[in-house]
Amino acid sequence: MMNLKVNIGNLEIKNPVMTASGTFGYGPEFDPYIDINRLGGIVVKGTTLHHREGNAYPRMAETPSGMLNSVGLQNKGVDVFCNEIYPEIKHYNTAIFVNVSGSTVEEYIETAARINELDHIPGIELNISCPNVKEGGMAFGTSCPSAVAVTHAVRQVYHKSLMVKLSPNVTNIAEIAKAVQDVGADSVSLINTLLGMAINAETRRPALSTITGGLSGPAVKPIALRMVWQVAQAVKIPIIGMGGIMNATDAIEFLLAGATAVQVGTANFIDPTVTIKVLEGIEAYMLRHGISDVNELVGGMRA
Repeated sequence: MMNLKVNIGNLEIKNPVMTASGTFGYGPEFDPYIDINRLGGIVVKGTTLHHREGNAYPRMAETPSGMLNSVGLQNKGVDVFCNEIYPEIKHYNTAIFVNVSGSTVEEYIETAARINELDHIPGIELNISCPNVKEGGMAFGTSCPSAVAVTHAVRQVYHKSLMVKLSPNVTNIAEIAKAVQDVGADSVSLINTLLGMAINAETRRPALSTITGGLSGPAVKPIALRMVWQVAQAVKIPIIGMGGIMNATDAIEFLLAGATAVQVGTANFIDPTVTIKVLEGIEAYMLRHGISDVNELVGGMRA
């Protein structure tokens, strides 16, 4: 018998393969391609207190071995999610996390409190890469004090699994991971996108309307892997690794670096069946190496 179950804090999920927010919609978009119930979990797209139109187009651009995006958290707000979207996805037999975003601590608190009331949502992913409008636009996740403030505030109103998504655009990501652990985070997910940009040399114009955007895809994998390993040395809570995972081998590398589970993101745009291929690839790897429990891989790098 092969055990694929892993624990994210007090939450047990059926296997370590999850989807990354913003790359998988709300789930039904992928029903024609895969059985979502086979996945360990899904993280639905960013949800804010109020409706957001997002940034002007163009807001996505392909780059060598990656992509830039500046979608700007386009969504219809938490009330529409609770009243219209949640009833359509609550039947899934997998762990559903809602990515919670905001521009003020108060917005995070209110959004998390409303999602706390949904019986079939066992967790949220706190996106602290959002700009704090009260602090001049600096992202919550780029300093320990602001990361601690929003995590602690949400912990007071949210009583299920609290995952905090960390920004890589910092000097010491391990320090921030430990800080949010100390104020109640049940797990951390990393990395969010790296800040980048692209220019069309012929038109001399930026590829994105916002000039800069978030870089994801294979180009960021070595950086993401390094950060997961660093954070694993600093915290005791589970780590969910992401950043350029395109296949099972990539996912296994993140587990070996210290991640308990992984999220597959940009690869979903290329192949909507990739998450199942990653899961089956992990199973094949375990069979090939005589591993009966996937948890044996976590932190198993031989240095």
